Amino acid sequence: MSAARSWVPVPEGSPFPVQNLPYGVFSPPGGAPRVGVAIGDRVLDASAVWAGTPLGADLATGSLNRFLRRGRGEWAYVRRRLTDLLTGDGQRRLVEANLHPLDRVTLHLPFEVADYVDFYASEAHATNLGRVFRPDGEALLPNWRRLPVGYHGRAGTVVVSGTPVRRPAGQRLGPDGEPFLGPTGRLDIEAEVGFVVGAPSRPGEPVATGAFADHVFGAVLVNDWSARDIQAWEYQPLGPFLGKSFATSVSPWVVPLEALEHARVPVPPQDPAPLPYLEEKEPWGLDLQLEVRLNGAVVSRPPFRTTYWSPAQMLAHMTVNGASLRTGDLYASGTVSGPSADERGSLIELTWNGRDPLRLPDGSERAFLADGDTVAITADAPGADGIRIGFGDVSGTVLP
Repeated sequence: MSAARSWVPVPEGSPFPVQNLPYGVFSPPGGAPRVGVAIGDRVLDASAVWAGTPLGADLATGSLNRFLRRGRGEWAYVRRRLTDLLTGDGQRRLVEANLHPLDRVTLHLPFEVADYVDFYASEAHATNLGRVFRPDGEALLPNWRRLPVGYHGRAGTVVVSGTPVRRPAGQRLGPDGEPFLGPTGRLDIEAEVGFVVGAPSRPGEPVATGAFADHVFGAVLVNDWSARDIQAWEYQPLGPFLGKSFATSVSPWVVPLEALEHARVPVPPQDPAPLPYLEEKEPWGLDLQLEVRLNGAVVSRPPFRTTYWSPAQMLAHMTVNGASLRTGDLYASGTVSGPSADERGSLIELTWNGRDPLRLPDGSERAFLADGDTVAITADAPGADGIRIGFGDVSGTVLP
């Protein structure tokens, strides 16, 4: 069976074929924000397709949250209907009238973030950091292979791709061993994959791994900016705080789980076997290929398929104590790193905590980020018939 084709022109290599149809929030020139769906180099105003209906009202807003709250059945219906409209000629005139060139619209944060949780799910990343900071000890702590380790972040500082990131200040240790307040000297990135919760759950009721797709709508790319020197001084014994809470960037497009059906793979072998609540009856690892660019130069290609804990396992662990899900909850994988040196998703790993600086094509070197640096992270995944499903990118420029 041949791949479906849209009558909307899709440029060669576009991350947004009709098999993708990611959701975002955009403003046309002079217009108010509303929900749109990317196709090729256009965005379709989804609210106009259902104008005059309750669904249309939920889409004619500056956030995906009202649509996400409708649940999995409605998500599937809207996706089927949009696919029909973009591949058939039945209502082509209506669709054409509501297509906007992507380069002429403004993209916004796609959803209102309710809570933000960040995990530490990549074995290669956790092992690398263990070797950096505990060279004479075990790289992984005893609990790491028993549960998805995570921390609760700050929802209010999640920003959309393209938002500049100002270098944060905080306490850090000086060369004399005394703390002082000042801007971070070790600003870093973390290339991650995030998951957006649509359907909420009730307090006191854990969400099983098998219910993952009933609650999670889709995935985004995440850059969890990190101030390593601030983090190193503050994080013991309670974990990350000011070194992480100043900015977390997300991509403007949310790729639905349905678009990633062909990317599903088992997670790597887990030893010891996880406790029953973390067991998966169906695989929810994802074969996503990330790419990290610093000032336009590719510095890493992290593979998400090597991530030890799946997003379904992360969700199950996050709720096993009875914590409820809210529409708009965002949780991220933590830094995605692979086993090879060119697959590390953070500068602290790529430069081995600054010991081995990166040399960029212009001859400059980076141990950590300098003011004016721009970081962009992209990713794609396999789709049907060799088609690649893209995420667009998440980017940000460092301000002094």
